[in-house]
Amino acid sequence: MKIHRLALAITSLLTAVAYAEKPNVIFILMDDMGYSDVSCYGAKKVNTPNIDRLAKEGLQFTDFHTGSPICSPSRAAFLTGAYPQRNGLYMGINENREAHWFLGLSPEEITIAEQFKKKDYVTLMVGKWHLGHGEKFSYYHQGFDHYYGAPSNMGHNPEFLDEKKVVYKKTPLDQLTKLYTARIVKHIKDYKDKPFFLYYAHNYPHTPVTSGAEFKGSSKDGPRGDAIQEIDWGIGEIVKALEENGILENTLIIFTSDNGPTNARHAAPYRGTKYVTLEGGHRVPFILNWKGKTQKPAVLDVSVNAMDLFPTLSEIINQPVPDDRIYDGVSLLPLFKGEEINRAEDKPFFYYNCENLEAVRVGKWKLHVPTTKKEMAWWDQRKTPIQKPELYDLSSDKAESVNLADAHPERVSEMTKLVEAMQLKLGSYQSRGSEQRPTGTLFPEVPVVSNHRTDWPKLSDKEKGRAKTEFKPSGKPKRTNRKPKRK
Repeated sequence: MKIHRLALAITSLLTAVAYAEKPNVIFILMDDMGYSDVSCYGAKKVNTPNIDRLAKEGLQFTDFHTGSPICSPSRAAFLTGAYPQRNGLYMGINENREAHWFLGLSPEEITIAEQFKKKDYVTLMVGKWHLGHGEKFSYYHQGFDHYYGAPSNMGHNPEFLDEKKVVYKKTPLDQLTKLYTARIVKHIKDYKDKPFFLYYAHNYPHTPVTSGAEFKGSSKDGPRGDAIQEIDWGIGEIVKALEENGILENTLIIFTSDNGPTNARHAAPYRGTKYVTLEGGHRVPFILNWKGKTQKPAVLDVSVNAMDLFPTLSEIINQPVPDDRIYDGVSLLPLFKGEEINRAEDKPFFYYNCENLEAVRVGKWKLHVPTTKKEMAWWDQRKTPIQKPELYDLSSDKAESVNLADAHPERVSEMTKLVEAMQLKLGSYQSRGSEQRPTGTLFPEVPVVSNHRTDWPKLSDKEKGRAKTEFKPSGKPKRTNRKPKRK
């Protein structure tokens, strides 16, 4: 009997050790949340105590960059560890747009969810997918076991799903945060004894945006601010559920946004908004909270980016990064120990906007290169092309307002060469690069055209008559006669 009890004790101990080596991960991704949209990053009209707590007790970054200033490419960069131009999804996906409805993240791409699956994690997604529509581009084929939420931009498709079942044909916007929070709390209770990866991609504060009745008027920033305060409440409920189920210390919580805001004041002190490669379009909040592993909470000014997430989480779960493809990030795990990451200070960071490489950063220097009107992505809100190089010192000029190009011609020349070299690898306007991977598509024979409305495929009468069966995110077949024209 004593031997039997000893064996049970040893088995329990080994199980506990093994589980401790498999931390839970909750990755929270906001939609269009700007740098100064939460209190700990300078917000004055909203109050976000729960997000602030994550920052105070963890690592808060002041120099974090997304992979793109628009939604779909940014999400692809987070999940694959590669620039959107490398993983093939560098355009904004809209199931109602003639040029893009048949495109998505290639099923050949390996997502971070698939890395977790290799380690026998339960993989859960709640919220916005926006990486392609239909069965081929489903989250179920990209590593996720379970799905709950509104998968699309709600201006394109307002459906709300529980797995494949449509539970709301039109998402109840005022209930959205409560629905998401309740499901995540349920997941935590259901899987407290199993390692899990939970990707929580909220649709807010992207428009249309609102909040529950009890949060209306709670902020000083209108419906958008009210929604952010309700999201903060929900994050507090999630942390409380982790505490109550005894797994907070074994859970890494990541908080960030897919790109900048639509209103520049929410990106202060940086200039620009989503859609553009000014800092306001790329630089967003980024918080890592791992109560059981953070050696010393800190505010860090080290430059990190969305592509770092894949290698970081892969190292945390001890799953090797696939060696059959190129990645653009590095692991941030050393930062939890107060150590430096394995990236040289002069490693360039490239600012693509759809097909067009618009800027590059090396250390404190950022160079915007000249563009033509035709090269600019159609959504680019600057409207006016850059006629000559613009060089900024980000250490002293956060608003990118003092052009130092004439004072530093050699630096401009050096950085321009970096842009030209990268264009050969990852492409430029209507030109493929040597290191680009294929874009996911339902029609491989049709060229991917994404940058400008005048370049989009047109439908011939013959093609309009060639109906195809397209599966909506809900899994219900929908007949469509949309077929892009070969060029």
